[in-house]
Amino acid sequence: MDPMETSYTIRPLNSATWPAFAELVERNNGVFGGCWCIGFHPERNQKDLNHREAKEERVRTDRAHAALVLDDDGVAQGWCQYGSPAELSSIKHRREYEKDAPPLPDWRITCFYVDKKHRGQGVARAALEGAINQIAEAGGGLVEAISEVTAGRTAPGHFLFSATVELFEQFGFSRVRQVGKHAWIVSRVVEG
Repeated sequence: MDPMETSYTIRPLNSATWPAFAELVERNNGVFGGCWCIGFHPERNQKDLNHREAKEERVRTDRAHAALVLDDDGVAQGWCQYGSPAELSSIKHRREYEKDAPPLPDWRITCFYVDKKHRGQGVARAALEGAINQIAEAGGGLVEAISEVTAGRTAPGHFLFSATVELFEQFGFSRVRQVGKHAWIVSRVVEG
């Protein structure tokens, strides 16, 4: 199938979609060495933490949020994680971020994942659009992310777990401040 013909359905990550999310993570060896997308949650550094169990507990108790991207066959191919600053308390470039911290956002977007066989097919774009829509349905507010500028350079794929500044800008985000060599805080207000 031509990637341009692919259509996606976006669903919130919750108890009903947990099996699809878990299958995607398992298909990709736990994602980023077994992270299970727990790396931005407060308990991420707990000794002997079972990431799968921790993530499932968060999902089942409505303390983990993501826009899950399903293909035409209903198989999950990616996601965009978002949540409150309390839910996603760990951020990239914290030291530089806190030197002149922007106003505390209502929401953070921290992590994207796309199945290796589906990269370059619009999954991240669909996931970001889905996350923005889910944030709007939850009342909206100030949304923040820390992402990488890729214009004019080739960025290693493992740097792009937070997507690209250019993608965020296509969805109305503005650069707030640079916090790393290629990393920027981006934000926008999403109407509820």
